[in-house]
Amino acid sequence: MGKYIKRLLKIDRNHSSFLWGARQTGKSSWIKHNFNSNEIILLDLLNTDVFAEYASRPALLRERFQDKNKLIVIDEIQKVPMLLDEVHWMIENKDIIFLLTGSSARKLRRGHANLLAGRALRYYLLPFSFMEVAYSDLEKIMVSGLLPPHFLSDKPIEPIRAYVADYLKEEIAQEAQIQKIPQFSEFLKVAAITSGELINYNNVARESGVSSKVVRSYFDILETTMLGFRIPSWKSSKKRRMIMAEKFYLFDIGISNYLSRRKPKQGTPEFGKSFEHLILMEIRAYKYYRNPELEITYWRTSGGYEVDFILGQKQVALEIKSGKIVHDIDLRSLKALREDGKVKNLIIVCQEKHIRGVEGIKIIPWKLFLEMLWSGEFGI
Repeated sequence: MGKYIKRLLKIDRNHSSFLWGARQTGKSSWIKHNFNSNEIILLDLLNTDVFAEYASRPALLRERFQDKNKLIVIDEIQKVPMLLDEVHWMIENKDIIFLLTGSSARKLRRGHANLLAGRALRYYLLPFSFMEVAYSDLEKIMVSGLLPPHFLSDKPIEPIRAYVADYLKEEIAQEAQIQKIPQFSEFLKVAAITSGELINYNNVARESGVSSKVVRSYFDILETTMLGFRIPSWKSSKKRRMIMAEKFYLFDIGISNYLSRRKPKQGTPEFGKSFEHLILMEIRAYKYYRNPELEITYWRTSGGYEVDFILGQKQVALEIKSGKIVHDIDLRSLKALREDGKVKNLIIVCQEKHIRGVEGIKIIPWKLFLEMLWSGEFGI
């Protein structure tokens, strides 16, 4: 067994909680290394015997454990939604504390399952962060991605291929009750190719061979199964006409590049796109582990100015440039944004070696930027 890499996730052990995360983000490993086996009761619903028992008689949970003074961990809770009624009763009447993990809330919501009405906190486990594994080989990371089994593999393409075939194309399709499996598989490729771009539902529908209505439902499926997320437009502008379409990103850069058949090399547009995606994943990790209320938006005008990300309420505006030298032309969008309203920090994240300032804009090497972000230097 390989060495366990300590995760940034921390939870309140005195309160019942949901822990959500895509498959293979490491939820089970996190539980194993953060709780002693003698202080918890663990029910793994991926175990077919355990699943069969509780699926046929959810009341067994109450009958067996209502008088136990231990944390009860139920792994993959979405497999048996009816257990949540028993969980609710035990929280209310026996003060039992639960940790409920899952890779998708979709099945629970679709079945109108009991989501405990605010009685459980919500946490998320994402792929590895730079602050957990301190990666430096960007081209390698863009191939392997940061899902733990893929990142730690000497041959990451093989487990990525299995993940896409067995989980994304089959299990997710089955859970979402998708009838047109080939079209969904094609949609996944198109979603990966257009990851980081403005969503045009009609174009994606045409490429996928389904209607735009179906495409919207597919994007919803990826979000509710933690496999992708949308970034909205920052709508506050006094002087300029704004683009309001959302952007979409898949949850892992390795999965995205595998599906789109991209091979990012330094100096190519594909590398630039992947570099932006990577920095966003780090910002998203910061949001979920340190500041769940942090807003992440982008800014784009009809005149062609675009700032990749705005964090918080005018706290940080970020342009992501993968080049090793930032040129004057790279500053134009941040300058345009500054004319439109005050932003506290204007930053270009890049591969330059040293931090510098130009006309009130900070140019920061990417590793240093991430260290500054996690240390709280930007006030977000």
